Amino acid sequence: MLTLYSFGPSANSLKPLLTLYEKGLDFESRYLNPARFEQHEDWFKQINPNAQAPALDHDGRIITESTVICEYLEDLFPGTPRLRPEDPYQRAQMRIWTKWVDEYFCWCVSTIGWERRISGIARSVSEEEFERLVARIPLKEQQLKWRNARNGFDKKVLEEEMRKIDYSVKKLEARLSQSPWLAGDSYTLADICNFAIAHTMDSGFPELINPQATPHILDWLARIRERPACRTMYANAPVR
Repeated sequence: MLTLYSFGPSANSLKPLLTLYEKGLDFESRYLNPARFEQHEDWFKQINPNAQAPALDHDGRIITESTVICEYLEDLFPGTPRLRPEDPYQRAQMRIWTKWVDEYFCWCVSTIGWERRISGIARSVSEEEFERLVARIPLKEQQLKWRNARNGFDKKVLEEEMRKIDYSVKKLEARLSQSPWLAGDSYTLADICNFAIAHTMDSGFPELINPQATPHILDWLARIRERPACRTMYANAPVR
């Protein structure tokens, strides 16, 4: 039995969610609502003590970290379909791109996302309630993010993150001008993990992603969105 706890098809939660749909696996989807701070509830901290989504429960064994969950699913179900290349070189390329998205691309986009979207959630409660909620967060780094979201991130921090996003977009465009998918000729976890971060950037960052500047990224996004698994994932997304 597979149960995925996630925020739905957004950011890191999208990675294992789309992987499950791509593989056509039976699973229970448990959506957490960040607007209600459900990821910080005691019942979920028993599943993931770090109080972060996504988390996969496989017959009582808990796997955390979004990209690790994707690799775990590929190990369990390698041919339904294969999302990791058999060729060692192409597999290495896939992992270079999943490592890059986890260590660089995700973080700069995430900071802007916290400023634009999470700030509204952080400011929607009273100061007393906010402090009570923050006290439930086990990771100090996450506590700081919530405080920055409520108070507003420093302008210089936001400018630097936008510089990194611009660099990331150019890096993706350059790669996708050379091959249809990030690791080569095959759709892999590299595409899923990077799509999870880039999937709404054409609307969120139109000054960077547009037909003139990034035709290959737009084509890549469109091809993933049209995949049956991706369409089903969005169709089954929670309405909030």
